Amino acid sequence: MPIFDVPLGLPALGRMRLALTFLVLLALVAPGLGEPQTMVIGYLGEQRKPPLPLGPLDEVVTDDGLQGARLGIADNASTGRFLGQQFRLQEITLKPGEMPAEAVKEFAAAGINFLIADLDAARLLQASDAPGAERMTLFNSRAPDERLRQEDCRKNVLHTIPSRAMLADGLAQYLVWKRWQHWFLLVGAHPEDRAMAVAFRRAATRFGAEITIDQPWTFRPANGRADTGHVTLQTEIPAATQVSDYDVLVVADEADEFGAYLEGRTAFPRPVAGTQGLVATGWSAVNEEWGATQLQDRFHKQAGRWMLPSDYAAWLAVRSIGEAATRLHSLDPIAIGKYLRSNDFLLAGFKGQGLSFRPWNGQMRQPVLIAGPRLLVSNSPQPGFLHQRTPLDTLGIDLEESTCKF
Repeated sequence: MPIFDVPLGLPALGRMRLALTFLVLLALVAPGLGEPQTMVIGYLGEQRKPPLPLGPLDEVVTDDGLQGARLGIADNASTGRFLGQQFRLQEITLKPGEMPAEAVKEFAAAGINFLIADLDAARLLQASDAPGAERMTLFNSRAPDERLRQEDCRKNVLHTIPSRAMLADGLAQYLVWKRWQHWFLLVGAHPEDRAMAVAFRRAATRFGAEITIDQPWTFRPANGRADTGHVTLQTEIPAATQVSDYDVLVVADEADEFGAYLEGRTAFPRPVAGTQGLVATGWSAVNEEWGATQLQDRFHKQAGRWMLPSDYAAWLAVRSIGEAATRLHSLDPIAIGKYLRSNDFLLAGFKGQGLSFRPWNGQMRQPVLIAGPRLLVSNSPQPGFLHQRTPLDTLGIDLEESTCKF
């Protein structure tokens, strides 16, 4: 009995071409199906105390990042099965105070070459310098710190989470495109708030905006959900924002302590942007363009919640590995590592443009979403912001600015 059936109605030459096409496909697929190969990808996370909900609609999420990596594995399995490629995730979550070196040792002993590092900056550096990590490629899916792309960059680390400079540049391009060029910068008290403020100042200088007021947030408003909290906020925030006129209030509040209270309470009726209000982000649940709805739906079905930026960054990391394996028809880690860093690599990321890694610091090039609370507003790079290589390199640290020395 024949293994395939060619329609007899076709001309002889047509039947011959169809048969040859089938045999070629069979030759490509059948060996993989007969001898499936499995790649194990590591995931290294850490236990974090979830922030207190600011309002009744906030979800308490304890598995952000991990769920994105799991969806990436499922997507890799879908594309890889036609080539006989299988993927599995090996997960380790660090407890508070636990160092990553032992986990890296365990991954290395298991022969794992690719590790999703869902860690803060300090632990990421510890993991990348741990014995055994020199034979791995680590994907930073959490830490936006600029130093990881500059003086503390590592040859064995790629970054799928946007840096603070990328986010600030994306927002600045949109504000300048809107001609909102006079900014009131309001900065929180935490180190990450100050780091974000540095990125906003750099972006303003880079794209021709002017920070006319630059001041720290010093008020400590009462809980807005208390019985009279809104009354206190209605009094204190106008006093804190009683300054000379400006076009837009740019808030640097990564700790999410006060930024959400500003909208509708400032002394002047001006838009709020930055870490709250109109936000620049690597991913948002409101994005449904460029086919993103199907990614959002698949994630929600798996996790029971919407995808967060850390989920998306972990998904990008796992999918980058899977995409390289598909293109190369191979699970060879050396070949995949070289391909990821080459000019040939391109990943579809549901943002309207192909994504790739910058060779000078390992940062993934990607558009930055400009999102409101319920709808996508825009995405950067904005029209008219040009670059000799790609407009995506107008976001973040460019080659000429890089101090990274691998």
